[in-house]
Amino acid sequence: MEIFRGFYRYTLTISSFLILASSVPVFAAFVRPTRSQNAMVASAHPLATQAGVEILQQGGNAIDAAVATTLAISVVEPFAAGIGGGGFMMTKMGKEIKSLDFRERAPQKASRNMYLDAQGKVRPNASLEGHLAAGVPGTIAGLAAAHKQYGKLPWRTVVAPAIKLARDGFNVSELYTEQAKSKQKLLASNPAARAIFTRNGRPLQAGERLVQRDLARTLMAIARNPQNFYTGSIASAIDRDMRQNKGLITLADLQAYRPKWRAPVCGKFRKYDVCSMAPPSSGGVHLIQILNTIGNTDLATLGWHSPNALHLLVESMRIAYADRSEYLGDPDFTKVPVSALINPAYAAKRRQEINPERARISSSVKPATPSLLKQFDRTASPVLNRSSTGVFNASKVYAYKSPESLETSHLTVVDRDRNVVSLTFTVNYRFGAGVVVPGTGILLNDEMDDFAIAPGVPNVFGLVGGEKNSIAPGKTPLSSMTPTIVTENGKFRLAVGAPGGSTIITTVLQVLLNVLEYKMDVGAAVAAGRIHQQWLPDKVNVEPWGFEPATLAELRRRGHQIEQREDWGNANAIQQLPDGRLEGAADPRGEGTARGF
Repeated sequence: MEIFRGFYRYTLTISSFLILASSVPVFAAFVRPTRSQNAMVASAHPLATQAGVEILQQGGNAIDAAVATTLAISVVEPFAAGIGGGGFMMTKMGKEIKSLDFRERAPQKASRNMYLDAQGKVRPNASLEGHLAAGVPGTIAGLAAAHKQYGKLPWRTVVAPAIKLARDGFNVSELYTEQAKSKQKLLASNPAARAIFTRNGRPLQAGERLVQRDLARTLMAIARNPQNFYTGSIASAIDRDMRQNKGLITLADLQAYRPKWRAPVCGKFRKYDVCSMAPPSSGGVHLIQILNTIGNTDLATLGWHSPNALHLLVESMRIAYADRSEYLGDPDFTKVPVSALINPAYAAKRRQEINPERARISSSVKPATPSLLKQFDRTASPVLNRSSTGVFNASKVYAYKSPESLETSHLTVVDRDRNVVSLTFTVNYRFGAGVVVPGTGILLNDEMDDFAIAPGVPNVFGLVGGEKNSIAPGKTPLSSMTPTIVTENGKFRLAVGAPGGSTIITTVLQVLLNVLEYKMDVGAAVAAGRIHQQWLPDKVNVEPWGFEPATLAELRRRGHQIEQREDWGNANAIQQLPDGRLEGAADPRGEGTARGF
């Protein structure tokens, strides 16, 4: 797999500026999608994909396979996601699309200024490293809730593959070693993390075997009863470790944790219904907002990666991320104007600000005023199809009258009945807080950094938040995770998601456009070069091999501050072809695979 990743990067370096006449990238030939008639799993690691496929072959449905894949990722991708973190799940079971929030939450002892010193200044790394950085984990509660409602196979069966991986171990990859080296000092500073993830303080090298016996025993306890994580010996171990290390999570926090079914955010793009995660994720809102801002523009005619198309995308991103900074937060604590932000008429209004020939500086792009949003509030509109159970009926087609790198992990599952799961989960930054709870093997998240630590202070991904995302007990931090399901005439069309912090929304956007607008296969769609703008800082990130020099020169001429950076994101996607077959691909930037049967 490391050889393939290197070949991928080399190939794109020598061919990055060669575009076929059909506007499909020439390197599509090197990223072949997987096709299957029956069912498919795509994830960030081959062993996790295999675990999901095995469950499907045993007669499990998409939920069963997603649980198995998620737990396997928790074992083989500890730097990205795990049972000590949380996330979001989009499901299409039959005709209903639902969303589940199992994101981490602030402990009851959390306080607004907990990461500030006596002078009101941010204490370096306090929200990123150590026990104080961890929110209450939700992964096990979320998986158990989804399985209880929809799973076919016994819970023990779907947990079993992860137990085996943890108990028997697996040979780590070059990617794992790269991630561990970047956090070597942090991992070595925690005795339990040092014992598992290093050899006397040295990160495991590619090919060395990672065995996690404590985690295997924890998973066995979870297989007996998932509530053991929140009320049993596992919960007691977390509580004890927190008390001994000045952390905030208590046994009461764990016992009180409940995942939440929420109404998905859905919108119309061309002939497709696009449903994604609602707040406390910003992903769905701003994915829909940007698609609405694109509106009826024929991007295919403009040309793939043409200056005019990219200029419109970047300026649409700039507006959306400005709104994100002001209005997005936990809907249980603050009113989030979702209805207005995803209204196509609002997007059309904001599009009038875009000069097709000139980029705006971000300081001149302001979040919408409350009075403007009030004009476009359509809370009663059937397009949102709100309900207390968090359901969107994919059999109905609504027509508009108006025109957190590899941190975090995503997986996509489609079963033979075309039930779908699109799931993104995380421990936030690499190896989370760098804290393993002794005796459990559980690596804790550093998700508290996703709150606005102080007004105007960016998080580790450079995102700036406001009052709506301030810290409060029991509150869920804002996220960019964007697990997405697209339907056409009520039938499954595409499922996609990605890791990458603040770049998640724009990565999902571009994969979606590559498939639906530019008619690429999913292999080409996830491999294609990416562009990203998030309002602040005022720069446009581009992958160094993904764009023609003349295109970048034209964007600079229009005033865009172009900055090349290393490739980012680790997307995967599955689409249904017109003949009913499934086509899936995992991002060659990572080491994942898509497999069907």
